[in-house]
Amino acid sequence: MTDPIGDLITRIRNSYLVRQKRVRVPYSLIKENLVKILVKENYLKKVAVEGKKPQEKELVLELKYSKQEPAISHIERVSKPSLRVYLQTKELKSLRGGFGMRILSTSQGLMTDKEAKKKNLGGEVICQLW
Repeated sequence: MTDPIGDLITRIRNSYLVRQKRVRVPYSLIKENLVKILVKENYLKKVAVEGKKPQEKELVLELKYSKQEPAISHIERVSKPSLRVYLQTKELKSLRGGFGMRILSTSQGLMTDKEAKKKNLGGEVICQLW
């Protein structure tokens, strides 16, 4: 697999489309950090790590719905292995009138665009969602 984060985003999007309650994805630390941000921002209910051996580890994501509508109506990968997208602090504008969110990889780890702007940091745009 050449883009594990893209795979994670696609699995989340597809699971919401078919109204699943849970989705399982292969484990990696960056994926765990990314979904923890989604849980903190109320886009997912919770995340759990299952398995003891590294090759058996999986992330189990519990999807969130409000009034039978998915919490995430749109999610997309922005920076891809073939085309990296970077934004400076001054370029971090609100997404969809403040209802959307970008997740950035900065020098201080993964964070939302609002956190990065507060800390005066730019970085690689991993994904955006609303």
